[in-house]
Amino acid sequence: MTDELRATEHDLDETAIIARDLIRFDTTNYGEGRSNGEADAAEYVEAKLAALGLKPQVFESDPGRASVVARVEGSDPGKPTLVVHGHLDVVPADPRNWSVDPFGGEIKDGLLWGRGAVDMKNMDAMILTAVGDILEAGERPGRDLVVAFFADEEDGGRRGSHHLVDTHPELFAGATEAISEVGGYSIDLAGRRAYLLQTGEKSLVWIKLVARGRAAHGSRLIRENAITRLAEAVVALGREDWPIQLTATTTRLIGELGRLLEVDPQRIGPDEVVIRTGTAAGFILATLRTTTNPTLLEAGYKHNVIPDTAEALIDIRTLPGEEDAVLERVRELIGDDVEIQIMHRDIGLEAEFGGGLVGAITGTLQQHDPGAPVLPYLLSGGTDNKALSLLGITGYGFAPLRLPADLDFPGMFHGVDERVPLDALVFGRTVLRDLLRAY
Repeated sequence: MTDELRATEHDLDETAIIARDLIRFDTTNYGEGRSNGEADAAEYVEAKLAALGLKPQVFESDPGRASVVARVEGSDPGKPTLVVHGHLDVVPADPRNWSVDPFGGEIKDGLLWGRGAVDMKNMDAMILTAVGDILEAGERPGRDLVVAFFADEEDGGRRGSHHLVDTHPELFAGATEAISEVGGYSIDLAGRRAYLLQTGEKSLVWIKLVARGRAAHGSRLIRENAITRLAEAVVALGREDWPIQLTATTTRLIGELGRLLEVDPQRIGPDEVVIRTGTAAGFILATLRTTTNPTLLEAGYKHNVIPDTAEALIDIRTLPGEEDAVLERVRELIGDDVEIQIMHRDIGLEAEFGGGLVGAITGTLQQHDPGAPVLPYLLSGGTDNKALSLLGITGYGFAPLRLPADLDFPGMFHGVDERVPLDALVFGRTVLRDLLRAY
């Protein structure tokens, strides 16, 4: 180890060290039950919680698919419990496309690099250090906390949050609100910093398209080619221009963005307003409409054989409550020759931008970044808040990060060379600590 690396190691905040350690556990989730598992990362988190004097419990839905939950006693038992949660799994990363080892937890240029750096082992680390700061100071959070680290979020939470909600709902007794990922991060609005608080998320409908035809020699004239039928359906969905539909959340966000950017949304339209937010548009544009993205194709087994079956996976994200209407439109688009199989479906969420928790989040952020406005937004993806909502728990996305204006933060999610600034981790630890101590 060089002197420079030793100095960097010595100066690292504990949040960066924990996030780096978690990245080095390859918890890749391939979907449909195929996963490297979260057990090693869960054991690490369990030890960290136990070292704080807590009594964490580990739950396995399947061998190796481990979630960790601990309850933290608050200073006011009369207040409802708050769930603070993250997930331990990550999506796959092809090292051939990365400039660093995606599971190396490398630190360079003032950033922590690796799969999970933003989704969401950074927040896992922030939770551990923020709770640790409170307890190690001999204090208590403002209310009881349920601290949870779930398995399987990247496959809809079926073996993680949904499993625990279904089999161990008592873990969340007394909880009315939750905070987790993909909110609380800063964006740049024409040189002015603002923060997006996630107050809702789109619905999730994962479908498989199955086309069937005639198996034959590759040299024959076959009109009923399964691959051709599938390709036509995939193109129809991938090219569909779904109309803009504003919800209460996106209506308010577009209005606030227009005010801050000094443009008239009625004149230039919602899309153009969002485009003017720069890299933040990477998330926000998809919240204005349904999306139907093809994500996987599978067909055939030899160059000169026409297969009789071809399949594709489509990731559909609808606005809350629009799932059935969208599926009807999908059927119209692809016709009757292609079968639709629903692989997984989960609800959309939308909460008010108001109330005690939103006020506390806004106030805490503005204490640490005075003058920066906090805006509500609808997440185009989904989180484990979907599962918790089945217990009547209102979830928000709040993993606070103050980011440089030129960092394409949305592009980091499930992208190549995922990374997070070290000073943003320190900021997040501090903001989260102060929120949990006071709320």
